[in-house]
Amino acid sequence: MRPELFRLFDVGFPSYFVLLLSGFVFATGLGVMWARRIGQNPDVIVDLSLAMLLSGVVASRLLHVFADGYFMDYVHLCTDPSKVVWPLERAECLSPRYQGVWDEAARACHPSHSDCFAWAKFWAGGLTYYGGFIGATLAAIVLLKRDKFPFWKAADMAGFAIPIGLAFGRMGCLLAGCCFGSRCDLPFALSFPPKSPASEAQAKLGDLPTAHAWSLPVHPTQIYESAFSLAIAAFCLYVVLPRKRYDGQVFVAFMVLYPVARFLVEILRRDARGGALGLSTSQLIGLLLVVAAAVIHVLRRPKDVAAPKPA
Repeated sequence: MRPELFRLFDVGFPSYFVLLLSGFVFATGLGVMWARRIGQNPDVIVDLSLAMLLSGVVASRLLHVFADGYFMDYVHLCTDPSKVVWPLERAECLSPRYQGVWDEAARACHPSHSDCFAWAKFWAGGLTYYGGFIGATLAAIVLLKRDKFPFWKAADMAGFAIPIGLAFGRMGCLLAGCCFGSRCDLPFALSFPPKSPASEAQAKLGDLPTAHAWSLPVHPTQIYESAFSLAIAAFCLYVVLPRKRYDGQVFVAFMVLYPVARFLVEILRRDARGGALGLSTSQLIGLLLVVAAAVIHVLRRPKDVAAPKPA
């Protein structure tokens, strides 16, 4: 776990955002080369990528606020900070870093002041992939129509570029310590350092005496999803793309493969997430995407034309 990947001029660069931006640059470069190869304007891809990044971050943050189970914390942080509980010990709560208020009776730490804009601080963490996917898709529809760029060709590019970016992003999650998995005793299980999200969650459940201890070994779900994403990108790029029967088929393949992989990984995850009907928010959205992919396939696949019968 390494929340800051490096420091430059005494400014820390969060691992998650450095890896996320690295994936964005890599995927954009791949998209530019693809546009040139098919004879389209590569500048459109650069503009599109920037717009998708901005809209994706905004939508990703909003879905986190409303669907990950923290909505009332953000409300209380604005209206009544005493109702918000920080998972901190007394010394850490009162330290200059947090400057919280210690409730001796409840043995809990509360924020010392209200913050009505905490929900908007995306750089503090709390982003959801599917929120970013929805926001980026809406931006793509608007910009591609404006630039008169073939939408479904661009969608095919996204089908292999997005999972590459996801692979980078999930490694950022690994360094940040979020999105951790359930306990396991496999040889490749990971333990996260004291005060990591995994340690705090296990201490809250009683599996650890304190959050100031290394976590018990857990499934490296971040690595699982990163590996799945690279495999999906390779399959879409080298198998589906050369054999596609219609524009949009690569994107359809991605819309089926990634939600299925994510659904399986979500079963092993133990970080805080919202959900309903016994499924996480990501699993529910994934099921909807699979249905949408099936609809797109039916509408866009070539219709078989019956051969005329001989006289």
